[in-house]
Formats: sequence, C-alpha cells, structure tokens
Amino acid sequence: MLYYTQMTLDRASAQRKDKNWLLTQYGEKSRWLLIHHDQNLFSADLTELAFIQQSQIEHLDRRDAIFLGKDDQFSYFALDVSSIDLSELQKQLDVCTEDHSDGQYRFADMRKVGPKLERVSGSVGVLARGLSYWHKTHCYCGRCGHKNIPVEAGHARLCTNKACKHMTFPRTDPAVIMLVTHRFKDGVERCLLGRQEAWPEGVYSTLAGFVDPGETLEQAVAREVEEEAGVIVDDVQYLASQPWPFPSSLMLGFIATAKTTDIFVEQDELEQAHWFSRADLDTFGQWGDEAPGFKLTRPDSISRFLVEHWRQLPEKE
Repeated sequence: MLYYTQMTLDRASAQRKDKNWLLTQYGEKSRWLLIHHDQNLFSADLTELAFIQQSQIEHLDRRDAIFLGKDDQFSYFALDVSSIDLSELQKQLDVCTEDHSDGQYRFADMRKVGPKLERVSGSVGVLARGLSYWHKTHCYCGRCGHKNIPVEAGHARLCTNKACKHMTFPRTDPAVIMLVTHRFKDGVERCLLGRQEAWPEGVYSTLAGFVDPGETLEQAVAREVEEEAGVIVDDVQYLASQPWPFPSSLMLGFIATAKTTDIFVEQDELEQAHWFSRADLDTFGQWGDEAPGFKLTRPDSISRFLVEHWRQLPEKE
C-alpha cells in the first residue's frame, strides 16, 4: 500500500467554513501538528509524529491554525511556528536543538522519517506540511499583489484589497510517473530507470515529469519518456496515485510499453538511463546504503511502488 494515501480524517469541508463550529473543535478535543521551516514535529527518537495537546501551546498564536480534519476522538490542526526560534521552542515545548540534544520532541524532514511512521499518521503529517508550505508561499494575491489572509480554517486565502477580494485555494501540481517496460529479443523483460546527478550515488528511479497545460495524462507520459530518454512508448495504463506534498504534487503512476529501446539522454533531464531486468533489480541496494552499486529509490515513493509491482508480475510472453 502506498505511503501518504491513508488520510482517513473527515475533512468537514462544509462545517469548517463556520467560525462558530470551528471554535467548538478547540480545547481538550483538539490535537496539534507543529511545523517549523517545513519540518514536522516528531517524538525525540523520530518514531512517531507528535500530536500536541492544546494545553501545551496555549502561549502560541493560533489564529492562523489550519484545520486538517476530525475522527471519532479529536479534531486535528496544523500550526506553523517558523517565526519562533528553536531555542525558544526548546524552553517552551522541550524540543531538541543542536545545542540541546535531549528533549521530548524533535523537528525533522518528513521525507526522511515518513517511511518509519504508521501509515495514517504519516498521511496526516504530509497534509500538515503541504498546507503550511502553501500558506508560506502564497502570502500575496496573484491578481493584484495585495496581502491576503487565511480563511475557511486555512483552506483558502482571501485578498484584503476590497476592489479585488480574490480567493486562492491550495495548489496541487499533477505529475506523471511511469515504469516503462520492454521484452527484448533474448526473451527477457526489462524496465527503464534513470538517475539525476543530484541523487545519492547509484540510485535509479522511474521517469517522471509534470503535466503540461492542454495534454492528457497519457500524452504527458509519452512526452516525458521521449524527452528524458528518447524512447517511444504506447499502451499507457494507469496504476495508482500518491499525494507528494514536497512541496505540492500529486503523483499519477503508470506502466507503459516501449516501442523503441535505444536510449538518448539529454544531460539537463537525466544523467543516465538504463534497462534493468528483474534479476538485475534483485542485486540493487537500498536508498541510503553506503555500499557502492545500484540502489532502489526511497521506500515511501510511488517510484518504488511501481518497481515492486512490476517485479511481482509474471513476465510477458
């Protein structure tokens, strides 16, 4: 099952617009997820996402809190505390800092900790991170340039210019990610993987790219594979999707069949690309391994999901 796809909270889309209803969700029945410069708050050992009680943050400004959703027990909110120095948070919340390694909590990058988390809490954590990032990067109206403010419990921003009053909503960028396969003349089916220069040494991933305006998802798959590797594909089939708010993408996963197999890589897209058999993949190491050699992508990525899905399929006749 894909990571970050188990956001089971009731988003209460209609009720959250009612300020009076929202006030009833505060207090003992609320739990808070704190964000500091795009990092989530975890337990100090980084094994659990921290769900803070409101009594622990009564001293913090909660006017820009983001309502995430509710379950049978609690209502959940995200709060960006980036304006507060870590040293202050260390005093107020017992947060670990570089100078104070001991503490009850620690801020860390969700991309590094996410695979260790229980799937539901991880899904809530990336939602908190993604919405907080959107607010940070959309402080001004895209139409008139005036300052805008959070409304609808943090799920929209309203321009303060009375002549404009444009409403902005959180952005999600559709991106296709695809495993391309081909059965070669030797009877072995192989998949096409590539790597970017900035990635850790030896890591190879499925190809991916953003959807252009005016094209279908299938067209985007074909275009990106040809642009990145010079390979022509057909038989594009949708498989699964994954929220990837790092910072604001929705990854749409496909499997496609290659009509051509010669690879031509432009260095501004990929550093290298190769065809790999299932037997080849069995020799790959894991993301983060220090040993030399080829490595698979992050375990929480849809790229890894696509590769593992293909590895378990019977080879095409």
